[in-house]
Amino acid sequence: MGIEEKIKDIEDEIKKTPYNKATSHHIGKLKAKLSKLKEESIQRSSSGNKGQGFHVKKSGDATVVLVGFPSVGKSTLLNEITNAESKVGAYQFTTLDIVPGIMEHKNAKIQVFDIPGIITGASTGKGRGREILSVARTADLIVVVLDALNPQHLDIILRELHNIGIRPNEKEPDVTVKRKKLGGVHVSSTVPLSHLDEKTIRSIVNEYGMHNADILFRDDVTMDQFIDVLDRNKSYVPMLILLNKVDLVDEAYLNEIRKQIPEFIPISADKKMNIDNLKDTIFDNLDLVRVYLKPQGRKADMEDPLVIKKGSTVIDACGKLHREFVKNFRHAKVWGTSVKFPGQKVGPDHVLEDEDVLRIILKK
Repeated sequence: MGIEEKIKDIEDEIKKTPYNKATSHHIGKLKAKLSKLKEESIQRSSSGNKGQGFHVKKSGDATVVLVGFPSVGKSTLLNEITNAESKVGAYQFTTLDIVPGIMEHKNAKIQVFDIPGIITGASTGKGRGREILSVARTADLIVVVLDALNPQHLDIILRELHNIGIRPNEKEPDVTVKRKKLGGVHVSSTVPLSHLDEKTIRSIVNEYGMHNADILFRDDVTMDQFIDVLDRNKSYVPMLILLNKVDLVDEAYLNEIRKQIPEFIPISADKKMNIDNLKDTIFDNLDLVRVYLKPQGRKADMEDPLVIKKGSTVIDACGKLHREFVKNFRHAKVWGTSVKFPGQKVGPDHVLEDEDVLRIILKK
């Protein structure tokens, strides 16, 4: 029996099995088996596909990937928000390669990729879909572009992203699994577990060949989330949903769509509608922080900030400037919202906030 048949058999058995406390460990075992088979199927078709892969060189302060069906207006949008020249045409599959552009906004240089339009079954390799979608796995933000007249495509796109191992707008589950040589499986949790019992947890980890492990839950995770943790290959990427071509519909139509998709940004790339708001929203969702550098004895450079990720420390900022700054770091002085008073002396682990001014003092 081939992998696809095995996958279908297990999916059928999961559908047929009534879910209750008595069957949860059996369903857990089936779902773990299913996840492993799907991963094996992906690996096989990836190694079997000897076509030209997509080589994407990253640059800038963050990476955004535009995902959508063919002809939804991704190329027009890319040209509108970046310096790229993506081929635009009102027919399918205009973009046959990945087109990068740089969006300069609020002093940040944000790299935006227009990837070829995906199709149903992309995650199983149709239309080189797996290679195309894999670019989204390492993005800092996924922007799904929908045609206002085909909002139902969202369900297909979410399914394809899920199948390739992307969990858009989900937080990575806080579960630690440590393999041991002896001692069996030991389960502990800091929160009550409402979706999993010990028998189910054991049957799932056994399916992964783990018979000795310490498992600590700090989140009340579902069965599927726990399997994701054991797979160790999932990407948790924030996502925005755009509804393009809204110039072709009225407000009543948009209100109907809001019942199915509560949060989307209405735009018209062609008519340049709501583009500035979109750029602001992209910037805000990337969680970037601008830090202005102040050389000794001079004014801070307020024109060209260092752009770093939210939660970055002083030493992270040093690392982005030059490795010598890390090697010879003595202390720093900071002006801004992250300190109690202007020019406060801070150490390497001080967390910087947006629009802080930073002066780095190095060892002589």
